[in-house]
Amino acid sequence: MAAKAKQRALVAKGMLSHGQKITRGLLAGSLLRCADNTGARVLRLVQAMGYKGRLRRYPTATVGDRVTVSVRQGTPDMRKKIFQAVIIRQKKAFRRIDGVWVQFEDNAAVIITPDGEMKGSEIRGPVAKEAAERWPRIASAASIIV
Repeated sequence: MAAKAKQRALVAKGMLSHGQKITRGLLAGSLLRCADNTGARVLRLVQAMGYKGRLRRYPTATVGDRVTVSVRQGTPDMRKKIFQAVIIRQKKAFRRIDGVWVQFEDNAAVIITPDGEMKGSEIRGPVAKEAAERWPRIASAASIIV
């Protein structure tokens, strides 16, 4: 019962449930490009939220996952701070249900608030369909959904 209430709360905050299994292409420590206009330019993936792994296995994340990131390059007020973000692109190829393989030319994320709202107002570059389906607020700000 508590799980259903939690799921309903997440949907209300702008996050939908996760669909198919996607190849996890980003390890903890990976560098990501910040694709929004918050002032951050380069992000380092610190932790994948909700990741349940194995002893000594690096946490991994994929397109559409909520992650914890630290800002490595950007404006002085953003640098060395920790935020939550959603991954919108990954270099590692992943397969969709219809059999199409999708691969982007960079790893990118957008910074979000703890309640799931986007911190910036626009997104540069394409957004993966999986991330757009799971995060409607990101889908509305995206110019291109691939």
